[in-house]
Amino acid sequence: MHANNSHPGTTSGKRDTLRLVAWETTRSCNLNCIHCRAAARNEPYPGELSTEEAFRLMGDIRKLGEVIVILTGGEPLLRKDIFDIAKHGTDLGLRMTMAPNGTLVTPENAERMADAGIKRISISLDGATKEVHDAFRAMPGAFEGAMQGVANAKAAGIEFQINTTITKKNLEEIPKILDLAVSLGAAAHHIFLLVPTGRGKEIEETAIDAVQYEETLNWFYDQRDKVPLQLKATCAPHYYRILRQRAKAEGKTISPATHGLDAMTRGCLGGIGFCFVSHVGEVQPCGFLETPCGNVKESSFVDIWQKSPTLLRLRDYDQLTGKCGPCEYRAVCGGCRARAYEATGDFMAEEPLCQYQPGDTRKS
Repeated sequence: MHANNSHPGTTSGKRDTLRLVAWETTRSCNLNCIHCRAAARNEPYPGELSTEEAFRLMGDIRKLGEVIVILTGGEPLLRKDIFDIAKHGTDLGLRMTMAPNGTLVTPENAERMADAGIKRISISLDGATKEVHDAFRAMPGAFEGAMQGVANAKAAGIEFQINTTITKKNLEEIPKILDLAVSLGAAAHHIFLLVPTGRGKEIEETAIDAVQYEETLNWFYDQRDKVPLQLKATCAPHYYRILRQRAKAEGKTISPATHGLDAMTRGCLGGIGFCFVSHVGEVQPCGFLETPCGNVKESSFVDIWQKSPTLLRLRDYDQLTGKCGPCEYRAVCGGCRARAYEATGDFMAEEPLCQYQPGDTRKS
């Protein structure tokens, strides 16, 4: 999907087919994570969508297809109506998922998730031990809480994935976290490359550099056939270039049969197959790219998705500048638009953490 036919190695499809929406159900959170995009605090935030507005948002999203909805935050389990909203989305035919931090996934909440039709939850582990994870999450007991949350989700029959934000502080931990995800019985392990927004700006110096980025993604590719779970690199669009470079070097053809969902998507999906809705209803291409496209309190989500000038610009790969513009992998990678925006003020500028030079035929 989301192909530019002038670039090889992509599949055909429209660039405005909505696949995934992350809705920040609340900005309140019981943790204080050092990398938090929202710089969330454990207190009420004014202007959050009402239950009625949330129901209307779910209805509008459904008009665009059988979309996957991620109920995120903050901590979504702090919303008193979260299970009503999840059930409403399920009844409409949306695939409802949730991104709690795990500490509030009690046996009762896990059962209520299952009853509301939550298909999968993601729980973040940024260390394979309590010492590393609790330091990252800035809360003693966060690791044990996440582990208990995983156990409670499993007992309720809810599929779960492990999410990991990679920085210099936990780079050496990633293989151990992957091993832990396998041992826990996770359905997937998603790695996220730090985007310096929110509190993430305060730890920008801990972001891995372009060389480490490339090495990490090549290591991640090597794990594909070694582990029994799905692997996905998020906020790491270079992975989809590396995947094609590596497959070509190995004499493999990229297809759903050989590479699963990785063969059918691209790197940066912001504004293309994915968007983010903030706690106060602002639609953004993604949670890290704070370029408001409209507010669902004032306009229909459908109109915003289909007509926003920002979203339309993101779907036009010919408007990419710097080395991303002529890159033969722009349709499958696209560079991180949020990282480009933070570095230059222009979300169509070149990805600042990319070593690749367009036309370079060497194996990464």
